[in-house]
Amino acid sequence: MKRILITGATGNIGTELVHYLCELDNGSEIIVAVRNVERAKEKFPNLSGLSFRLFDFEEQNSFDTAFKDIDILFLLRPPHISEVDKYFQPLLKSAKNNGIEKVVFLSVQGAEKSKVIPHNRIERLIKSIGFKYIFVRPSYFMQNLTTTLLPELQKNQTITLPSGQAKFNWIDLKNIGEVSAVLIKSFEKHKNKAYEITGTENKNFQEVSEILSETIGSKFNFKSINPISFYFKKRKDGIENGFAIVMTILHFLPRFQKEPEISDNFNKLTGKKPTTLKEFINREKDRITTPQAVY
Repeated sequence: MKRILITGATGNIGTELVHYLCELDNGSEIIVAVRNVERAKEKFPNLSGLSFRLFDFEEQNSFDTAFKDIDILFLLRPPHISEVDKYFQPLLKSAKNNGIEKVVFLSVQGAEKSKVIPHNRIERLIKSIGFKYIFVRPSYFMQNLTTTLLPELQKNQTITLPSGQAKFNWIDLKNIGEVSAVLIKSFEKHKNKAYEITGTENKNFQEVSEILSETIGSKFNFKSINPISFYFKKRKDGIENGFAIVMTILHFLPRFQKEPEISDNFNKLTGKKPTTLKEFINREKDRITTPQAVY
């Protein structure tokens, strides 16, 4: 029986991945790696077959126990952690020392081209240590509208970013969770490959604000500001330094890059069509418009 360890299991993508892996029923043992086991059990009340292990990205003494007897590691980067040498180098070395040979890493579209983002360095580190790997490279998350961008959307129906008219490709985390489960299940077929996972729409934030307005039925606006002002705005909002820098880079650099390429990998791997922005906004309408829905 394969043992699959899921980091970030109680987060947005991890939760989707755990559910899709359980649905596939591939005879593997699915183990969630979490800081709080009791809280994690509450997160998955109807998935009785799960196992739980203590794990914390910021506590190296949790690595060896979590990685014992694991066949496949699903790895993601928590948004607030950007220091690859400090956190991911010891993590991956511990994984290797404990016999893990296969890593599925949730990266980001274009990671191979941009050495300034942490995902690029993590990908190179995984290769240099000698893991068999699959890199999942999704485009821009639709769920940013219901997480990092949500407070401002709810407060004054505005999105403020340093992105100008740059276009982003939009993908639903449910789609990422599903395709990641498929890749994990068929690891040997896809090993040592990278897959860009995109939606079907390239839209800038002005266009997204118009879709929000049309779908929800009230006016939403987009405001573009310079990256320095954006960085200090995020710091004033209480965002940690590393995350504020990553947010600034991810929303500013696309102004100087080509429009994202649209991939059909999701359809090829799952046989389904990815979620559209309008479908996503309709699904999450209450969360976007109701302050109590912040999470």
